[in-house]
Amino acid sequence: MGKPNIIKLVNGIKGDTIKITALNLEGVMRRRLLDLGFVAGALVEVVRKSPLGDPIAFRVSQTTIALRKEESSRIEGELVSNG
Repeated sequence: MGKPNIIKLVNGIKGDTIKITALNLEGVMRRRLLDLGFVAGALVEVVRKSPLGDPIAFRVSQTTIALRKEESSRIEGELVSNG
């Protein structure tokens, strides 16, 4: 098998599925994202990007959540499938 393709959520394109490997956040924002399902091993789908790329809508645990570039650039994962 090849080396896993690790990307940040902010770099995903519409339709990509990403398996979360790391959250590089602290404090309240980390807790909130963990509560929403952004945990290691979770599959996240990139649903939509706004015209200027901020915010970005993601689907995780049957819920669609919009994150700003600031947050989504601090979440890393393995690209599972391309959009």
